Amino acid sequence: MGDRLAAQSDVGLDEALLRLVIDEHARGALPRLEKLWTYYRNPLEPIAPASDPWARPASWYRQGQEVGLPPRQRPRDGDDRGGPRRETVIENDIAWRIHTMVDFLFGRPIAILSTAADAELRERIDRALDAAWSAWGGVALLQDAALLGHVYGSVDFVLRLDAAQLRRGEAEDAVRRGTRLEVVDPTRGIPLLDPGDYRRVAAYLIHYRRQVNRVESDAPSFLRRRAARRATEEVSEVFTPARRRLSIDGRRVDDEPLALLGGRLPIVHVQNLSQPFVYTGLSDVEPLVPLQDELNTRLSDRAARVTFQSFKMYLAKGLDGFEKSFVGPGQIWSTDNPDAQIQAFGGDAHSPSEDRHVDEIREALDKISSVPPIAAGVVRAKIGNLSSANALRITLLGLTSKTQRKRITYGRGVEEVSRLLLTALDSAGVLKTDEGDRGVRIEWPDPLPVDRNQETLAAARKIELGVPRTRVLGELGYAPDEQGRID
Repeated sequence: MGDRLAAQSDVGLDEALLRLVIDEHARGALPRLEKLWTYYRNPLEPIAPASDPWARPASWYRQGQEVGLPPRQRPRDGDDRGGPRRETVIENDIAWRIHTMVDFLFGRPIAILSTAADAELRERIDRALDAAWSAWGGVALLQDAALLGHVYGSVDFVLRLDAAQLRRGEAEDAVRRGTRLEVVDPTRGIPLLDPGDYRRVAAYLIHYRRQVNRVESDAPSFLRRRAARRATEEVSEVFTPARRRLSIDGRRVDDEPLALLGGRLPIVHVQNLSQPFVYTGLSDVEPLVPLQDELNTRLSDRAARVTFQSFKMYLAKGLDGFEKSFVGPGQIWSTDNPDAQIQAFGGDAHSPSEDRHVDEIREALDKISSVPPIAAGVVRAKIGNLSSANALRITLLGLTSKTQRKRITYGRGVEEVSRLLLTALDSAGVLKTDEGDRGVRIEWPDPLPVDRNQETLAAARKIELGVPRTRVLGELGYAPDEQGRID
């Protein structure tokens, strides 16, 4: 442990503090983050062999969101041993809303353009940035980062640089070989903040366990085949403005200086929704958890009611041996007792208060998330006439407003990553730039369907205003040929 978390003298960190930070993260932040992921993903936990011919269709698994059901609806202890399970209905109203928000934010590729004053330099920077983001994964990488940010409330980027590869060849080739952008979720990334400024990260720790391709077993040799398991190792990676140190299971395996970023950490923090005076952002899953529990509870109650009341039951009075009689269509019973009677009871009954309560829960989920069902393609009669694009935009005003807020936070992260890359390229001598030349702007696509006729008219007006013709045609989806022409 002493070698793995050796003192970071350049920022005043010692082994005891780093160990404490890891323990605090494991005890405090990690359980909460895992719960948020469980409510988003709602994973299935097998509790019986799926190949068991006697297993009922819903008896082999338990769902993640069942943890939020009240005790009266949770499966009994005997369920894992094959006993009857109680009626539980889980309708994951969180996942599709998160996916819709990610689609509105990064459903289509964005354009990252340099703001340098010199036209030739601006073109070279655009080519380098385009090569870098394409090599890192492009919009797919941004979608992964946005998904983690929406669930956890924030996400981090780590820019990894290979100085030797960066100094070879042109800028486009150098960034493909010598750079890599990694997405780090809050379950692994632990920031050590400046006590005087919560926005400044003094050091950054990536800590996790991973499986390796090695068998590990402490069982006797005659039980080793059955008790064998994959070995795991503990990885700790500490970033400071001056160095990067990597340790695995207490052994220092890498220690390198970070000389290409001019004393900056290769870490870019992105808040999902900004939260004042707090380093982490706001999660889109967290406010939906109580309503999701209430929805699952009421749906499970309704399923139990329907199960018990779907079939009529009969109470016979004055009929001897009725318990042995067959009940079915066309069945006739006879008796000499004039006071005999058969009373039917049970059967499903309409419950307007229950239906209204479930509808109100769904409407509350819509309001809190700002994602109505129509955003996912579910059209209901009560939404009114959507014959025009403006009517659709008004219906989705809450979602588009929230998307605009997220474009600020995620866009700032994309801009900062691009600045770090240009700083590294300048330090490596591949693409010389000044601090003022490293600014970028982002062009966001419209997340809503666009009328092609109106889009074409808008493109023609852009050309009349002096926007380069190739850029306008590129926005319309027309790619240039090898000679750079668009026919």
